[in-house]
Amino acid sequence: MKPAPFAYERPRDLTAALSMLAAGSGSAKIIAGGQSLGPMLNLRLVQPELIVDISSIAELKRAEISGGELVLGALVTHADIEDGRAVDVTRGAMRGVAANIAYRAVRNRGTIGGSLSHADPAADWISALAALGARVTLRSLGGARTMPVEAFVVGALESALHTGEIVEAVHVPARSASAHWGYAKSCRKTGEFAHAIGAVLIDPAAASARIVIGAIDTTPIVITDAAELFGGRITADYKQRFDVRVADAVLAKAGIDDAAQRHIHVSVLKRSVQEAAA
Repeated sequence: MKPAPFAYERPRDLTAALSMLAAGSGSAKIIAGGQSLGPMLNLRLVQPELIVDISSIAELKRAEISGGELVLGALVTHADIEDGRAVDVTRGAMRGVAANIAYRAVRNRGTIGGSLSHADPAADWISALAALGARVTLRSLGGARTMPVEAFVVGALESALHTGEIVEAVHVPARSASAHWGYAKSCRKTGEFAHAIGAVLIDPAAASARIVIGAIDTTPIVITDAAELFGGRITADYKQRFDVRVADAVLAKAGIDDAAQRHIHVSVLKRSVQEAAA
């Protein structure tokens, strides 16, 4: 099957791209790496009247430190992060996630902004960036707004983007020297989307932890006050204190009724905790 007919534009700057989106009144789609939109066009799951190709917009390719955090433009690719072309303030966390996304051919073209905009709950960046406490900036002709990644994804394949908006940048806070990172996922085979993700940022020195359970049927579960998972407090022995029963209860409360599915998610989350403690 081939895509339905559509018009194609390739603006040279962000203002021009936003003007095209605004004029499209919801009938336009953005393409950058095309790793998600391409197959959807071929299957006619989406049939836009206009495709706006933003891949040549230089201002969306920036990767810089600003205000003590890493700012990544929406067009930064997974390979840019994997290969260290983007400064890593997460002490290897983001490079490790990027290196295990799909296949190298996908990582060469797929972008961080595109991955977030697609809002697939099984995508790596949604869970990883939520655990890292990242924020996303959305831009339209009317201005910009910034929100936490976990607020940006509002459902399966559903984001907080309004008509005429684009993901402009991702803001990633620096990982402190005392914070431990763990990321694990379960896939049926290498390169496929995960069917369970666990991402943890645990700082025993600050007695804090951000825990994310991803690749569920809706938005990832983000726990910013995760002491309950560790017997009520987060200490240096958090690996031993991790309570699988509490994790199972969290999943059950989130509506995951299948005990086998909960077991897989809890097991993957436990692996991420163990990785953080290694």
